[in-house]
Amino acid sequence: MLSQVMQDAINDQINNEMFSSYSYLSMAAWCEHKQFTGCAHWMRLQSDEERVHAMRLHDFQIARDGRVLFQSIPQPEVDYESIVDVFEKALAQEQLVTQQIDGLYELAIKEKAFAALVELEWFITEQVEEEKTAREIVHKFNMVKDDPASLLDLDNALAQRAPEQADAN
Repeated sequence: MLSQVMQDAINDQINNEMFSSYSYLSMAAWCEHKQFTGCAHWMRLQSDEERVHAMRLHDFQIARDGRVLFQSIPQPEVDYESIVDVFEKALAQEQLVTQQIDGLYELAIKEKAFAALVELEWFITEQVEEEKTAREIVHKFNMVKDDPASLLDLDNALAQRAPEQADAN
């Protein structure tokens, strides 16, 4: 069984992951409104992925005989200056989640929650990929600036994202 401190921290991270999901859905809505349908598709899939991350922590907490306690999810940002701003905010969000996961890992070490350490290693690896992908997209948007043809090409490329295959815990 996990200590209460560890359970509370995992519950906080479940909430953080659900906020990320909610935030990406808000970004998708903005993209859709601005006719960046490929970007909206990418953001919707990202939202789904974040919810899967929350559920992975949820299932881990249950498996360790912990109690999942859901919290309120704050309203995400709804207005953005540009499509670049959307993806810059997505990158910043991923960087924040990385810090949160690192803090949770550090707590697991302190609490000697060895099963949590193993579970959190997956999240650490995932965050490296999440940040890399977001950083690459931001770079591409910054390269094309406001060139309409290039923006359309990039939007079309992001529309090709396929859903992640659910991995077994």
